[in-house]
Amino acid sequence: MATTETPTEQMIGRADINDIEAILSVVNTDVDELIHTVKDNADAVFTWDYEKGERPALNKLYEKAKGAQWNGETDLPWDTDVDQEKVVLANAEMQGSMFGAQVDLSGTSFEKWSDEEWIQMGVESQNWTLSQFMHGEQGALVCTAKIVETVPWIDAKYYASTQVMDEARHVEVFAKYLDEKLSGHYPINAHLRMLLDDIVQDSRWDMTYLGMQIMVEGLALAAFGFMHNMTTEPLLKQLLRYVMADEARHVAFGVLSLKEYYEQLSGPEIRERQEFAFEAAVRMRDRFLQQEVWERMGVDINEAVTAILQSPERQMFQQMLFTKIVPNCKKLGLLDAGDGWLRQKFGELGVIQFEDLEDTGSEYDTFALEQEASATA
Repeated sequence: MATTETPTEQMIGRADINDIEAILSVVNTDVDELIHTVKDNADAVFTWDYEKGERPALNKLYEKAKGAQWNGETDLPWDTDVDQEKVVLANAEMQGSMFGAQVDLSGTSFEKWSDEEWIQMGVESQNWTLSQFMHGEQGALVCTAKIVETVPWIDAKYYASTQVMDEARHVEVFAKYLDEKLSGHYPINAHLRMLLDDIVQDSRWDMTYLGMQIMVEGLALAAFGFMHNMTTEPLLKQLLRYVMADEARHVAFGVLSLKEYYEQLSGPEIRERQEFAFEAAVRMRDRFLQQEVWERMGVDINEAVTAILQSPERQMFQQMLFTKIVPNCKKLGLLDAGDGWLRQKFGELGVIQFEDLEDTGSEYDTFALEQEASATA
């Protein structure tokens, strides 16, 4: 059966995926709200089939998850002193300028910035980044609770229940780090909130899996890995390593569950999943422009974003965020299903070159072995 392509503008609100004006027009107008309500349209599904182990791979993951729980209060060295300005300077020495040496800042407001302003920008960027991680982890907490509610397999319900605990712990440790070691929270980025709202509102259980387990968690795993490699701060480094081990298991859970389910879907149903994956990818890419930081710093947002997008280092970072998503989509059969629509779209995003990297189902074994070695050291 032929599939009808949904126009890009209908999916993401603009015809050109790189339209900066349209991207920056999406803003959070409820920065002071404490409660955000989203209509959950899903059915709660009970299963009376309690046969544990019918899906051996999921059962194996569940057994690993039970033994891999850690305590965010006692297993991290919270007595570590964190001087945020020193961390900014040390990270800058390792990473170089945020804009990169090849970006010409002459004629911009950045040209006259003092060292203090650059340090403050680094501080705000840290606060913003960890805040978005925290908000994303709460999204994962809500979505995984929804998976427990909606997935029809008992093995998947068992495993997803362990992830609910994981996600609660992740929210807890990011909030604690922001409160005790950094210097302020940021509200949720509008692009991230729109994506989380879309995932929660969809009534189909596999869309929750695809949106959260494959897309959001996959990007988070890549972003955490990047920050883990680049940061010089030991507490954050250890925190991220614990979280990454959990996240790899979560993405593996999504891959294992969806691979089986997608084999029975029709062409039009698969196209819907491809379009959802593309929309999620664009929204996640857009949120990393940090427009809220520039606003707080009193910098013209268009000027700042224009400078950022000239940076080869920044472009590489934007692409590297998809190193987990693309190979996992390939393993699920989404890249080349039908007419290869998602392959084409990932090509437009400039990330298709990651398709042959290790998928997270395989990568998780590496994390598990590292955790076991660390526990016995």
